[in-house]
Amino acid sequence: MDKITRRDFLSSTACGATAAMLSVAGCDSGLVGRGLMKRPNIIFIMADDMGYGDLGCYGQEHIQTPNIDKLAEEGMRFTDCYAGSTVCAPSRSVLMTGQHTGHTRVRNNMGKVGGTVVTDNGSPQRRVPLEDEDVTVAEVLKQAGYATGMTGKWGLGEPGNTGMPNRQGFDEWFGYLNQRRAHTYYPPYLWRNEEKLMLEGNADGGRRQYSHDMFTDFALDFLRRHKSEPFFLYLPFTVPHGRYEIPSTEPYTDKPWSDDAKVHAAMITRLDGDVGRIIALLKQLGLDEKTLVFFCSDNGAARRWEGVFDSSGPLRGHKGDLYEGGLRTPMIVRWPGKVPAGKTSDAPWYFADVLPTLAEVAGATTPANIDGISILPTLLGKKQRTDDRYLYWEFPAGKFQQAVRRRNLKAVRTAPGKPLELYDLAEDIGEKRDIAAGNPEIVAQIEQYLRTARTESANWPV
Repeated sequence: MDKITRRDFLSSTACGATAAMLSVAGCDSGLVGRGLMKRPNIIFIMADDMGYGDLGCYGQEHIQTPNIDKLAEEGMRFTDCYAGSTVCAPSRSVLMTGQHTGHTRVRNNMGKVGGTVVTDNGSPQRRVPLEDEDVTVAEVLKQAGYATGMTGKWGLGEPGNTGMPNRQGFDEWFGYLNQRRAHTYYPPYLWRNEEKLMLEGNADGGRRQYSHDMFTDFALDFLRRHKSEPFFLYLPFTVPHGRYEIPSTEPYTDKPWSDDAKVHAAMITRLDGDVGRIIALLKQLGLDEKTLVFFCSDNGAARRWEGVFDSSGPLRGHKGDLYEGGLRTPMIVRWPGKVPAGKTSDAPWYFADVLPTLAEVAGATTPANIDGISILPTLLGKKQRTDDRYLYWEFPAGKFQQAVRRRNLKAVRTAPGKPLELYDLAEDIGEKRDIAAGNPEIVAQIEQYLRTARTESANWPV
C-alpha cells in the first residue's frame, strides 16, 4: 500500500478520483484493486471490558452467547489477537490510528501534561484528544467513498475540540464522548453528532432509557439507511463495563451468584442478542455476503471472576496489566464466502493492524507512519507470516510499563530500570515461568528493539 502524509491524504482520494467517482476496478490497491473481490461493507463491534474467556466459543460455560458463538462458526476465531492497550482510551486510539501505544496520540485514559481538563465526580482529569494531524480509519474509509457511522463510547475527544468524532472522519455518531461518563447506563444526556441529546426518561434520576439499547437501535437504523452504499459502522458498545446496571438480569436472576455477577452475565447475553439482531438485519437487507464483521473487546477483563466465570481464562492478569489477561482479546471475523467458516487461527495480530487491513479491503490508500500491517491474506485463509515482527505496548499509568511479543515469546517490563521478564507463550500461556535468565541473547535483542520502539509523548513524558 502506498503511504502518504496527512496533508496529501486529506487533499486526495484513492487513485486520484473523487470519493463519489471512486471505482474499485480502476483502483490499484491490494486484492480489491486487482479485481479479486468487491469492497464490502464493514461493521466493527467491540465490547467493553469483556474478558478473553467470557464467550462460549472461548470456553465460557455459564454465560449464554449463542449468536456470537454462531458468528465464530460462520467465520474465523482468533486465539492470539491483542487489543491496542490494557485500558479504554489508548486501545481505541491504536484502533483508530494504526499506531501502537509508543506512537499513537492517546496513551492512557488521563494525561499527565496538557489535554482538556474535565471534572468528573469532583476530580479534575486531563483528557487528551486526537488532533487534526491524526488520521483515523474512519477518515481513510470516508475518503474511499464509505458512509461512516459510530455509536457507543468514543473516549478520544471532548466537546468542541479536535477529537470530536465528526472531526475525525465520522459522518454521524451517537453516544458518550467521555469514558468516565459512560460508567452509567442511564445518563441524563448523550451526544448526537456535536449536540447534546437530553434523555427525558432519565431526568431527575429516572431509569427509562438504557443507553446500550439506544446504541443498538441507532446501529440498526444506520444499516437500513445506508443499505445501498458502502458503509463503515463502528460499534464500541459499553457493556459489560461496570457500573453494573441493566433493566433485567434474566436469564440469570435465580442463579446463586452475586448481584454484580448476574448483571455481568446478563449484559453479555444482551449484547449477544443484539449481535444476532444485526446479523439478521444484514440477511433481511440482502447485505450478509457483502459485509465484513469483526467482534472483539477493547481490553482484558476488568474482573477475573475466578471460580464464577473465569473471565480471563488461562491468562495471567486482567485490565490494567500488560500480561496476556490485560491485552489478549477474543476476535471473531465473519465474511460469508470470503473468510473461511469454522476456522481457528493462532496468527498473532493487534488493533494497529485494523486500519491498514480495512484500507486494503476498501481499496484505499494507507496513511504514513503507522505501525500495523494488513492482515487481509490471513482473514481470507491465505498464508501470511505475521509472527516475525514485534508487537509493542506501553502503559504510562503509575510506573511506566512495556511489553513486546515476537513469535511465541513475550517480554514484560513492569517499571523503568527493572529487568525484562520473558515468557514462551507456546508452552506457558499463563506467563508463570520467567525464562529471561536462560535466554540472554533473546533478551538483548528485545532490549535493542525497545531503544527505537517508541517516541516521547508531550502528554505522557517518561
